[in-house]
Amino acid sequence: MQISGTTRVFMVLGDPVSQVQAPRLFNPLFERHGIDAVLVPAQVRREDAPGFCRAVLSAGNIDGLWLTIPHKPLVLPLLERWDRHAELAQAVNAVRRNADGSLEGALFDGRGFTGALRHFGFEPRGRRALLVGSGGAGAAIAAALLDEGLEVLALNDLGDRAAQLAQLLARNAAGTRVVAAGNDPAGFDLVINASPLGLRADDALPFDVARLEPHATVVDILMKPQGTPLLRACTARGIRAFPGFEMLVQQVPDYLDFFGLADAASAVRSDLSSVRALVGTL
Repeated sequence: MQISGTTRVFMVLGDPVSQVQAPRLFNPLFERHGIDAVLVPAQVRREDAPGFCRAVLSAGNIDGLWLTIPHKPLVLPLLERWDRHAELAQAVNAVRRNADGSLEGALFDGRGFTGALRHFGFEPRGRRALLVGSGGAGAAIAAALLDEGLEVLALNDLGDRAAQLAQLLARNAAGTRVVAAGNDPAGFDLVINASPLGLRADDALPFDVARLEPHATVVDILMKPQGTPLLRACTARGIRAFPGFEMLVQQVPDYLDFFGLADAASAVRSDLSSVRALVGTL
């Protein structure tokens, strides 16, 4: 990759940021499709995020931001526009500067997740789902699942965050019963870990794997090459379980489109195998 004065710069913000895989995925795609751009990570504290976002997006050659923990809900007040999923979840995972200088956000995690479910062969319609973790990524997944015809969507988190999200989503649920709940996975067809539990080796499991239904499908959206403790525990029990990598794969064309890279987005969307190959090296 050749970086020069004409290179467009994107940044992925998080705290922590050591776990992010986006630069290792998007930079090879930029190079493969002849795009003079680079994506670099930036560790930014929660309290510094609004000022940092305003400052870097005032630079003429910095075109946008990817956002991860904990920044997805924090930058919404900076934006002039955002999409429907961002409105429902009150979070964004991408921000761009438009030609008129305005800032616009979008939320792709949810669409990425439901695309991954289709890839796994799981049909959500009429099923019962438990979502553990109602932060930025969890809220995005919850918002997208409302479009999938679930019977029940149960939300779990510390404090009152799950109850607040359930109340917000229930007004747009269109037939899905949305409730705040505990983290007991018994009785659910789909159980999702969208919490940070599993990032550290000494983290507790997000729920009791012994309580899972034998037919349940588990998705842990954390992306760790060696797998998470949750995934290993599910495998030991014979439970069908998937990591978050496919969720990232499914979002790639959306990110490229959002940042004005339509030709690359179209090429990638027509054949995601090249993205899966890159993800396999992460």
